[in-house]
Amino acid sequence: MDPVHAVNFFLQRGPWRGLYQKASAGERFSDEEALLLFESTDLNALGALANLVCRRKNGPRASYILNRYINYSNYCILSCQFCAFARKKRHADGMELTVAEIAQKACQALAAGVTELHIVGGLHPSLPFSYYTDMLRALKAVDARLQLKCFTAIEILHLAWLARKSVPDTLRELRQAGLDSLTGGGAEIFRPAVRSRIARGKESAEEYLEVHRAWHRMGGQSTCTMLYGHVESLADRVDHLRQLRALQDETRGFTGFVPLPYQPENNDIPVKVPPTGFDSLRTIAVSRLYLDNFDHVTAYWVGLGLKLAQVALNYGADDLHGTILEEHIFHMAGAATPQLQTEAEMIKAIRETGLTPVQRDTFYRPVKVWDGPAPDIAPAAGVSPVLENNLASA
Repeated sequence: MDPVHAVNFFLQRGPWRGLYQKASAGERFSDEEALLLFESTDLNALGALANLVCRRKNGPRASYILNRYINYSNYCILSCQFCAFARKKRHADGMELTVAEIAQKACQALAAGVTELHIVGGLHPSLPFSYYTDMLRALKAVDARLQLKCFTAIEILHLAWLARKSVPDTLRELRQAGLDSLTGGGAEIFRPAVRSRIARGKESAEEYLEVHRAWHRMGGQSTCTMLYGHVESLADRVDHLRQLRALQDETRGFTGFVPLPYQPENNDIPVKVPPTGFDSLRTIAVSRLYLDNFDHVTAYWVGLGLKLAQVALNYGADDLHGTILEEHIFHMAGAATPQLQTEAEMIKAIRETGLTPVQRDTFYRPVKVWDGPAPDIAPAAGVSPVLENNLASA
């Protein structure tokens, strides 16, 4: 059933009629309506409504990016309850990369066709500010075309403390060194009562938003996230989305929203029921409907699995994220998904939904549109033999 007929079947009747009319007219959903949507058990109707909005914004396309994750260190001065990634200096499995080692990983990634490096790490207790600027300059020296998407908001606050500079001045110096975009990680849930339970000592919601506001005001762009499925309520999710939408109204600096399902296995916040497929799809759908000033919503396959992320492309998402190549944070928390996806697998997953695959860049701009016959890409496209060996020993 195509999207138009699905919308007619599910939405042109009963309690969904008013919501359908509002979505069709491009009108804004209220907080109360968002909560009602979260509370609905009619997932098909919710997905059809979100798909209507998604197709109007993006057409019959879905995107992916050729990217590589690099975690420069997992040493961290914080001890967030949900985090399975952070280590202290006394831990045997702590790690810290030199700038030369990071540049080598970039060279390997470039040989595999990667266009973006996604770089985050813990709040290292002793690395100087110059380490981070040297890293950015070294990566741009590998290839100036590599787009560097680096650092969460809490990392920026940490770097500002190291540099003894204001957040805007720190961001300006990082941009001069080569920073192209901020990552959206670390948003978690903004409600203070929830935040103190899952990430005590981390930056506040106001600090997270202020870092992104400062970056946007100087012309930068970033993504944003929400960690769902732990101790938060549905109302907490709406409050989180409300604050993101308000900042986007102000700055228009967010390129996309990435909802992240909580991974409960290896951390200090046990939950009775981890995020289900139902919950993930409804969260993506409600986010698409409520965040009317966002162009893109990503189905993060690392947390969802590629098959559920594929389904999400008809529930409001228009992007599968990237090839990744080496992801640690979710996998150390217990994610059972692969460490990477090939470009061929991403294209195949999108084509199977009836959508046109689009390779994008960091800012969701099209790099290549795969119209016409299926592309002739070898199964291992996007991963060089050198990189495969590196992953096998990681």
